[in-house]
Amino acid sequence: MSRREKAWWLVAGLAIVVYALFPVAWIVSLSLKGSADLANGQFLPTKLSWSNYQLILTGGASDLFLPALRNSFGICLIATAISCLLAMFAAYAIARLDFPGKKVILSTALAVAIFPVISIVTPLFNLWRQIGLYDTWPGLIIPYLSLTLPISIWTLSAFFREIPWEMEQAAQVDGATTWQAFRKVIVPLAAPGVFTTAIIAFFIAWNDFVYGIVLTSTNAARPVPAALGLFSGESQFEQPNGPIAAAAVIVTVPVVVLVLLFQRRIVSGLTNGAVKG
Repeated sequence: MSRREKAWWLVAGLAIVVYALFPVAWIVSLSLKGSADLANGQFLPTKLSWSNYQLILTGGASDLFLPALRNSFGICLIATAISCLLAMFAAYAIARLDFPGKKVILSTALAVAIFPVISIVTPLFNLWRQIGLYDTWPGLIIPYLSLTLPISIWTLSAFFREIPWEMEQAAQVDGATTWQAFRKVIVPLAAPGVFTTAIIAFFIAWNDFVYGIVLTSTNAARPVPAALGLFSGESQFEQPNGPIAAAAVIVTVPVVVLVLLFQRRIVSGLTNGAVKG
């Protein structure tokens, strides 16, 4: 490329970065503002204040935020683990076996992944109250599987199709059973794809709001996105923008840390499943 083209690509890249990071910078700035600075319209706080973080970590809002943070971690990790385990078997069968309706299964999984949650949450709310799953961890883990499992099956099936069939056959020739070949040969080779799928599934479950706000009513199972919607100011005339921004920053930190620590695995997994043949 010429210098002019490189300059245009650089300008375009910087514009995209600024556009993507500006909301994050605004939330961080808002979380560091005191009550008097929240409505002044300035981007940067006139004086740094940690009162919003103290309020949600040790103050009056900690009873709402900290249990929700624990619930989000526990529920999302369990849902991700179950989703990846089930998706591995389903994706292996789809990639390795020839049976009628295989394409229909993949199409159905994709359709379920894009199905509007709001259309099923009301009947699910009534059903959960009748069978005792309302406001419980299993009551959120099961619906989260409907969000994470379809996309996990769709993603992992692409990775399993990339693994050479001859390697599994060679393991069986050496005396390994089908299960041993799958566990000791196929799964290690598909590890980058499984890891990438787990990250994506965790993000999907972590960001859910509708299930969390409708299927919970106490701190027993309420996740962080639902808890943020219940924050209130110190008075009826004060908006809780500062504490909500501080909580949003804390909730975003695990996601950023995961991406920074495992970005090579994520990129490797995405590129391995992107090209066939």
